[in-house]
Amino acid sequence: METTAHDHRRLGRELDLFDTDPLIGSGLPYWLPDGAAVRHAVEEYVREEERRAGYRHVASPVLGKRELYEISGHWAHFSEDMFPPMEVGGEQVVLRPSLCPHHALIYRSRGHSYRELPLRMAELGGMYRAELSGVLGGLTRVRAIQLNDAHIFCTLDQVADEAEAALAMIRRAYAALGLTVARYRLSLAGGGGKYAGAPEMWRRAEALLREVLDRAGVRYEAVEGEAAFYGPKIDVQVVDGAGREATLSTVQVDFHQPERFDLGYVGPDGARHRPVMVHRSIVGSVERAVAQLIEVHGGAFPAWLAPRQLVVLPVSDAELPAAERLARRAVDLGLRAEAHDPGRGSLGSRIRAARLVPYQAVVGAAEAATDAVALRLRDGRRLPPRPADEALHEITALVAAHSTELWPG
Repeated sequence: METTAHDHRRLGRELDLFDTDPLIGSGLPYWLPDGAAVRHAVEEYVREEERRAGYRHVASPVLGKRELYEISGHWAHFSEDMFPPMEVGGEQVVLRPSLCPHHALIYRSRGHSYRELPLRMAELGGMYRAELSGVLGGLTRVRAIQLNDAHIFCTLDQVADEAEAALAMIRRAYAALGLTVARYRLSLAGGGGKYAGAPEMWRRAEALLREVLDRAGVRYEAVEGEAAFYGPKIDVQVVDGAGREATLSTVQVDFHQPERFDLGYVGPDGARHRPVMVHRSIVGSVERAVAQLIEVHGGAFPAWLAPRQLVVLPVSDAELPAAERLARRAVDLGLRAEAHDPGRGSLGSRIRAARLVPYQAVVGAAEAATDAVALRLRDGRRLPPRPADEALHEITALVAAHSTELWPG
């Protein structure tokens, strides 16, 4: 398989982000501390954005009875990608290939009024796909997936607004992550009878998604045969360093599962009505998102994503206590910061070793005496010495804003 200078599989190992072990198994990478820091930063960003947008977070099991997926349609239309059932206590349970059936049951577990809608339910949850060994690779095709998933239960009149808002969240996330959309794809049903639901449901869902794309003012291509089995979707496509295209984020309209699970709400007329499900993922699977981030940034992540955001470099052992105090203050402010002592090598070698860290704070005798720092930015800029509190405040503000800029101006 072709590799590039920014191939995430090579960089992931060189930068100690993730690795694999044959005893764990193919398609099951594990995260090293630096990689886990990047992953957690993405997850925390997504959760906070969802909270701001009115989503409520839930947590559901990674197992479900086979019957659950028979009702949802996954067993009939998706079983080739699922792991085989396990016999437990006389029941067949499977590792879930998707979160939506669990969320449908959570919605169904309580009665709902039209006044509660739209009800936005989100989860960063695990799911599992029985991918063939030949297609597995790095973080982009794995068997254990952490999915940024959400389902919006809403009235028909609310679908377009909710889907458009989800698309806007995706665009904001890409700006913060420093990612570029290659194209928007409207994925439609094709032939072969692999799709569930009545044709009229599909026509209504397609019309709604076209309206969303038109209102958002984005160009898109309609492609047959790429829809989910239960409905059409908007796929947000990205391209990796080797020019390969993949889907990262999705927005889907689903009339099928609300019917299969007999979901309902009480309308203003006092009668029972059927909600629509909007499936939405801001960054898709965390694994694929981080793979894309590694390839796009080459390990030089935006400051808010970087495994180490600040390295404090004392010029000599005499400044080490001041450097360690500064690093501790940075950690207390929520930054991922470390002091690299002279035992690691000369100042020049320590600067080179930390070349991917966004901020380097050099502490010499003058800085230690006045509680100041001389900041070096990853892009090569050197800032004049300034009070340590001022420097930490500026870095913390840029990180909190999820900025892709290293310094103002």
